[in-house]
Amino acid sequence: SGLNMCMSGSTTSCEECLLIHPSCAWCAQEDFGRGRTLTSRCDFIQNLQKRGCDVQFIEYPKSSISILQSRPLSSKGSGWTPYDVVQIMPQQISLSLRPGEQTWFGLQVRQVEDYPVDLYYLMDLSLSMKDDLHTIRNLGTKLAQEMGKLTSNFRLGFGSFVDKNVSPFSYTAPKYHENPSFPNCVPTFGFRHILSLTDKVDRFNEEVQKQMVSRNRDAPEGGFDAILQAAVCKSKIGWRKEAYHLLVFATDDVPHLALDGRLGGLVQPHDGQCHLNENNEYSASNKMDYPSLALLGEKLAENNIFLIFAVTKRLYVIYKNFTALIPGTTVEILDQDSKNVIQLIIAAYSNIRSKVELTVWDHPEDLSLSFTATCQDGQPLPGLRKCADLKIGDTVSFNVSVEARSCPPRGTDQTFTIKPVGFKDRLEVTVDYMCDCGCTQTAQTNSSICSSIGTYNCGTCHCEPGYLGAHCECQEGEASSMYLSACREAEGKQICSGRGECSCNQCLCYESEFGKIYGTFCECDDFSCARHKGILCSGHGECHCGECKCHAGYIGDNCNCSTETSSCISDDGQMCSGRGNCVCGRCHCTEPGAFGDTCEKCPTCPDACETEDPGAVLYSNDNMMIMMVLYEKCSNNSLIYTLCLIVFVFSECASGPDALTVLLAVVGSILLVGVVLLAAWKLVITIHDRREFARFQNARSRARYEMASNPLYKQPVSTHFVETDFNMYGKSYNGGLH
Repeated sequence: SGLNMCMSGSTTSCEECLLIHPSCAWCAQEDFGRGRTLTSRCDFIQNLQKRGCDVQFIEYPKSSISILQSRPLSSKGSGWTPYDVVQIMPQQISLSLRPGEQTWFGLQVRQVEDYPVDLYYLMDLSLSMKDDLHTIRNLGTKLAQEMGKLTSNFRLGFGSFVDKNVSPFSYTAPKYHENPSFPNCVPTFGFRHILSLTDKVDRFNEEVQKQMVSRNRDAPEGGFDAILQAAVCKSKIGWRKEAYHLLVFATDDVPHLALDGRLGGLVQPHDGQCHLNENNEYSASNKMDYPSLALLGEKLAENNIFLIFAVTKRLYVIYKNFTALIPGTTVEILDQDSKNVIQLIIAAYSNIRSKVELTVWDHPEDLSLSFTATCQDGQPLPGLRKCADLKIGDTVSFNVSVEARSCPPRGTDQTFTIKPVGFKDRLEVTVDYMCDCGCTQTAQTNSSICSSIGTYNCGTCHCEPGYLGAHCECQEGEASSMYLSACREAEGKQICSGRGECSCNQCLCYESEFGKIYGTFCECDDFSCARHKGILCSGHGECHCGECKCHAGYIGDNCNCSTETSSCISDDGQMCSGRGNCVCGRCHCTEPGAFGDTCEKCPTCPDACETEDPGAVLYSNDNMMIMMVLYEKCSNNSLIYTLCLIVFVFSECASGPDALTVLLAVVGSILLVGVVLLAAWKLVITIHDRREFARFQNARSRARYEMASNPLYKQPVSTHFVETDFNMYGKSYNGGLH
């Protein structure tokens, strides 16, 4: 359902069709779609078959996977030749991808038991590491004993570093080279490879005991130079292809990073190559800048090396941030004198073997990859390419989704590699892009089908310049304004109504995913008619050139109006019970108060209880009062039936009272009640007032006192005071008392 994406574009070739969507197919049949319609050869495969395209002419490539090599996973590492140990399955596959189509393949990875281990110990020999050097003098023997519990095939190597012998990183005056100013101290050096990987651990102890510390000027060290040389100088270090590669980096300070070298005038970026001279010393230390983190991570992954940062506690956070940028890297806390270095290495190795993480090499830009990991709990984890908390010998699986987003240049085959971090094992994937149609291989130039002036390819003609038409039968010179006017319905109108092409004086109409376009000027179609509730012509008609042609029994612009009236006949045989009109097969009630499918319900209608066939049942009570119960006379409404039963005692229903009379009676009653209440209130008030007045008159007549003998009245008296002198508190006052 929905739009047909295959037909929505103006595809003119099989290759263009295949790129639209993986569900699109192309019909290369010669006589497919002849007529006045530009039939689309690009469509869903089922539509092409319905329209008469034979299956043998349908181009519909599907993505596929071929497994070229799939040796079973090994269970143990030692006791086998290096190439017999397998930790990833399959090892080689081939993909044929159609652009836009998603394809899945699976792979399994196992951490094989008793796998060989190469460990290279890279130590900071700046002066601050002097006590650490003393601690590891017997490291080889102890480490070999502990690693022997994990693998029967262990080798150990040793190297050291300080920093570039360039100012401002080191002291460069000649006196510091002749006498570094400290006893048992050697001149500054960048990186020195001392012992290649060997299973003779006593050699490790001997070489470590010969070493002396050196010094540099600033705090950061040149350790990243040393890591890169230890990774890329494979033959001199002695890395085995069939072993786990562990590089332990022990230091008590931060490293110099890329661009720091410019402070010393070293502007050349690191080239990522091995530069060990005949004395196994880093010869390009004073020529190139420090390597970047990206270059370091690339070279470590390329050579399958697990890097273990063994650093003091104060540096843990700094180096932990480095591990996020360098795949396959872990960090452990080293004691100030390196006394815990063996436990550190064992813990780091166990941590490495407990994880499997996939990486992709040489990833083509036009391929989209996504991973789903299934770890030990068996639950798929979409988007993850890593499993943790594994035991040695566990097997995990991954599903990989591959999708080609586009087509590379014709004939391009690409490859990419999937490998677990630190493993030598890998899966090689070859990709073939299905962007060409098989029918293209049988293309005919100057074909007679194309009037000998075009190439017949996949069912269509590709005309030479200056020619057009389905068979190259017309020349472009003929396409003048007069020629084009034959394809216009009227002057000013679009050529072929904008829905077709003018080819050789006639319109060839486009196909549409909505329906058919037709007409001399492609002016008609069968999908532009009126709709009802989203349905063309209400489903009761056919669309012809923009107008609905209704089926029998339906009328209207969109054929939604039925002419059938049987549904409007009420039980009494009347049309809408005589209270309405039948419109489009439904009753529209016109009588006030009428409702129902056939307007059969109307409590307020005067004829609610009238019937052509009256009937009644007579009942008599104890007082011989007769009551008539109507049946099948009144409306089928149960409320009307009950009213007739209770109120009316005769076979005929009494007519309702006049509405005006009822209204006047109600209003008159209200006025009468109001007047009565007002008169009653006036009467009560009058009686009350008269009683109070009589009581007042009675009290007045009993009064016995005169105004002269009124006990509340006294004759006013005047009193005069004589001025006198008196002494108060020893002072004389002359005045009056008021």
